[in-house]
Amino acid sequence: MEQEAQENTTAAVRVSCRTTKESGDDMTDIVVADLDSYVNVELSTENNAAGHNVLDITQALFQNEDEAQEGESDDDEDGDDSGTDHFNADKSGTQLQRCERQGGANSNLPDTLQTGHLLFYERFKAFQDYILGDCKPSEVKDFTADYLEKVVETCDWQAVWSTDVFDVLVEVCDVDFPDLKACVKPVLPLQFEARGCELNEETMNTLLEATQHKLPLQELQVVYEESGDFDQTALAIEHLRFFYKHIWRQWDEEDEDDDFDYFVRCVEPRLRLYYDMLEDRVPSGLVVEYQSLLENCLQCFQQFLALRSSLSSDSDSEPDNVSMVEGLKLCDQLETFKRKLHIIENPLLRYVLGYKGNNRQQSVQCRGLRASGIKVVHVVTASCTSFQLQSLLHDRLLPQCSSEDTEIQFHRDPVSAVDSCYQGDVVIILPGNYSVTSSIFLPDSISIEGFGLPDEVVIEKKNKGDSFVESTGGDIRMSNIKFIQHDAIEGILCVRQGNLTMENCVMQCETTGVIVRASAHLTMNMCDLYGSKGAGIEIYPGSVCSLVGNGIHHCKDGILIKDFADELDVMPSITMENNVIHNNEGYGVILVKTGNGKDQKVPQDKSEDLAREDAGQTAEHLSSISTTPSSTSSSVSTENSNNGADGDATATSGRKWQFCRQLSRNKEASCSRAVQNLMDHEIFVSIQGNQFRRNGMGDFGTFFC
Repeated sequence: MEQEAQENTTAAVRVSCRTTKESGDDMTDIVVADLDSYVNVELSTENNAAGHNVLDITQALFQNEDEAQEGESDDDEDGDDSGTDHFNADKSGTQLQRCERQGGANSNLPDTLQTGHLLFYERFKAFQDYILGDCKPSEVKDFTADYLEKVVETCDWQAVWSTDVFDVLVEVCDVDFPDLKACVKPVLPLQFEARGCELNEETMNTLLEATQHKLPLQELQVVYEESGDFDQTALAIEHLRFFYKHIWRQWDEEDEDDDFDYFVRCVEPRLRLYYDMLEDRVPSGLVVEYQSLLENCLQCFQQFLALRSSLSSDSDSEPDNVSMVEGLKLCDQLETFKRKLHIIENPLLRYVLGYKGNNRQQSVQCRGLRASGIKVVHVVTASCTSFQLQSLLHDRLLPQCSSEDTEIQFHRDPVSAVDSCYQGDVVIILPGNYSVTSSIFLPDSISIEGFGLPDEVVIEKKNKGDSFVESTGGDIRMSNIKFIQHDAIEGILCVRQGNLTMENCVMQCETTGVIVRASAHLTMNMCDLYGSKGAGIEIYPGSVCSLVGNGIHHCKDGILIKDFADELDVMPSITMENNVIHNNEGYGVILVKTGNGKDQKVPQDKSEDLAREDAGQTAEHLSSISTTPSSTSSSVSTENSNNGADGDATATSGRKWQFCRQLSRNKEASCSRAVQNLMDHEIFVSIQGNQFRRNGMGDFGTFFC
């Protein structure tokens, strides 16, 4: 009975032991992984008067390589896999499925394993924990080869060699891990799919002999087997294929500064950008720009390599001045391309610096006046009551159509009405909920007004797209309309150029808010904006923005002002009066500036009597705190603290950032007097009567980049 009880209280658990050395001491970490291993730990129980069992580890048997080989047959009998267990489909949460081939009737190729559906976190974990770790760019190939050597089966598995012109079934005889290649032979009788070429056994043997029967691993697709014996191999090759197709750049190991974490600086931002583009979270114009930059950078790099090779091959003679100048130009162009790519790849810089351009918007041209000279009033309604029609006729149509050169057109949706407009037309939208599927472009000077309250005239965009409303007209006016945004990547409203005046409008954002580009002019009066995951309003250098009597709340930041103007730009000109900016996650108003912030100190307000004296006007002086992302304390005690996510984002970008936080002492007070440093900056034409309440990081802040 005692022996039986002892057997019942013995458990086998699988552990993974890793030995590291810190300060000369051996440290052993034991991590419980699962219940199906050759590593057994006996746990014995002792009687406890309180009814609790105390478990002690009494024995741990760790097999070395010789013991593993001796016990291989026993492991096979138990159905246990005693091979390398670095990364497999079960642990990653990825279940590999059969990928059926879509070949023609003459296709006799077997199905392969489907590996292209991996999620972001699966690839992220694989690259960070198993493949690259903290390697340098020059160590990428060695780290990758080491990972493949531990995971990929060395022989006796079949794969489809896939190229642009044919697919053929081959058998892997050996794997050359340092070169990332596999030694293969064709499976006979030959099984293939040809696309525009003649292929037979003789030509295939000739082709393989030319390559010494070695093929790049990323060109192989592992054949599906129900046993799942080669799932790890297929998954490892998929990581290799994805890395060299979407992450690796030929110029990565050319960087003179090789002493950095390649995963943090390059892999993570590029991986995030890939999935952002895959899931339509990046504007289509920016995607096109990024792909064009990649092509130009690759072409420039290849030209640079060719020139450098020609100079090095002729080492006996001194390089001529023309070659040296050409080399310097190519090097400078290459650095420019790399810098632009880095801005787009970095999620922080991508949305702080933005990009100028939208191919779809640029294709929409201003129509100007009609050739006939008549003016058209466009009425938008699906249906209306006789009372609404009578009110419309009396209040709007008769005053608008008093002259003979005016006509009325009816539309069922706002997009068709706007698309039919010429300069000087008027669009009147009757109450209703209008769902649109395309962006609204406003290239001409027109007027759009809702015939009712904003909550009665609703325009909702439901499908994905770059933007909701794009304004480029010289003088556009909108009033009494509620806009509801879904999946608009570039914002609910973008004023790219010209003048836009909005009155009594509501903007319910889901991604980003209103964007005012350089040289654009926005006047927003008595409007309500909320829900933006970025800034409620983004103001670019050279723009003019007048905000009077608006509510901006429940956004990431209230107003973001981008003051990184160069010699060719001018500072933005902003008027802020009687606005209520509250309940934003970050700052009420934040400036983005270039520099390190050393010269941006603001005198600390030490006079509480002055604050009480101006309580009627609710004046506030702001304190200034300069910190780095890693700083956890400041010289001034305050209710607010830096968001940890900001530190993570800046660490990811591989750059040092400085924040200058200017925090209000009284959260419920309004700002009737401009902050001194901002007024000296001449950004604000007027700032008075505004109320700032419950903004997470403070009322005003400056972000230095």
